[in-house]
Amino acid sequence: MSLEIYNTLTRKKEKFKPINKNKVGLYSCGPTVYWYQHIGNLRTYIFSDILKRVLQYNGYDVNHVINVTDVGHLTSNKDSGDDKIEKAARKEGKTANEIAKHYFNLFHEDLKKLNILEPNTWSWATEHIEEQIDLVKLLEEKGYTYKTSDGIYFDTSKLKDYGKLALLNIQGLQEGKRICFGDKKNKTDFALWKFSKEPGKRQQEWDSPWGIGFPGWHIECSAMSSKYLGKQFDIHTGGIDHIPIHHTNEIAQSESAFGVNPWVKYWMHGAFLELKDGKMSKSEGKIWTITDLKEKGFKPLDYRYYCLLTHYRKRMVFSFEGLEAAKVAYRRIKRFCLELKDEGKINEKYLEEFKQTINDDLNMPEALQVLWKLIKDEKAEGKYQTIKKIDEVLALNLLEKEKIEIPHEVQDLLNQRQKARQEKDFSKSDKLRDKIKELSFEVKDVKGEQEVKKI
Repeated sequence: MSLEIYNTLTRKKEKFKPINKNKVGLYSCGPTVYWYQHIGNLRTYIFSDILKRVLQYNGYDVNHVINVTDVGHLTSNKDSGDDKIEKAARKEGKTANEIAKHYFNLFHEDLKKLNILEPNTWSWATEHIEEQIDLVKLLEEKGYTYKTSDGIYFDTSKLKDYGKLALLNIQGLQEGKRICFGDKKNKTDFALWKFSKEPGKRQQEWDSPWGIGFPGWHIECSAMSSKYLGKQFDIHTGGIDHIPIHHTNEIAQSESAFGVNPWVKYWMHGAFLELKDGKMSKSEGKIWTITDLKEKGFKPLDYRYYCLLTHYRKRMVFSFEGLEAAKVAYRRIKRFCLELKDEGKINEKYLEEFKQTINDDLNMPEALQVLWKLIKDEKAEGKYQTIKKIDEVLALNLLEKEKIEIPHEVQDLLNQRQKARQEKDFSKSDKLRDKIKELSFEVKDVKGEQEVKKI
């Protein structure tokens, strides 16, 4: 079965056909690095990672770009409010650069813990100001911009198909002109370049043909994706919250500037992870992080497994009860896999079934069912190599022995036990093993060595 993916632009599953044979240009909307990335944000990156792994599994060479928004993302999607980075810098008494680097590093560490592959390019907005200015200039030359008191804006009335990604009712929106939206011509118009209210007070501002200021949030992604992936590319990913404004505006400015339609062939969006009482929200301080989960006894890959139990396009309601159940199931699979012997062969039947599920719009819940079926099939051969291949997509370290942090107290008992065994004092050795077990560790003797695992 060839790969099929759901395209938000057409609202249907489509057979994937790259622009260039065997090569895929993939752009993922990255973090705004002003605070911690919560587990809802990270669910979206797990989805993008699965997509990338499935593409690679199918033999595609993937050029993956993730942006880092370290300027221009305002507290309101209506081109008003404070810059999130500048606001965080004032709050924490640091420079904007320090804030951005600090929270990016924390985010980057979380990605590593979750086995999320590195992109080919991390693209920082502040390192691509020239490209953003050039793109605004191109739009200006083509007659899509106008100037207001606070910036350079994109005129959405110039496009007949503005809002096609989100299926926006533009007429209905324009009927709302009674609502004040400043000196914009149309309610849906958006900022390409914002002027500094008081030049010299912002930490991040640049000179431009229109005055001192900073780029709008949407122009960043268009400028950086086109630099690294070309004026038309294959797949753009992000959360569903990006559909009505951010991704809609990216399409408008990119297709206008580059004269291509569609600018991106396939748009893919991950659904929200929510709490029982609503959406996880940074603005309300209502979040859980990977560090929070660790403090409650969960490992990052417990959470990755938990996310794979729900299709990326379905809303996922987070609960610690659900995460605990996922943890138990995942650890059970791990225990089974670590006892497997490598027969040097692959079970083609199960591998083909697995490929069919992942190629059906990344159906990871079904893919996990195939894995469970393989594990429970007592007659199946080649389990080790087959699971090794399956884990190229799941990335759950199924065949990898975990490095256990052994407390000093336990290590001291292990040393005593090793000495007792060398002296053939097996009675003492058994007593020491019992003491080790009381401390939640189990020890086995394998080929003269002590193997330890946490109970």
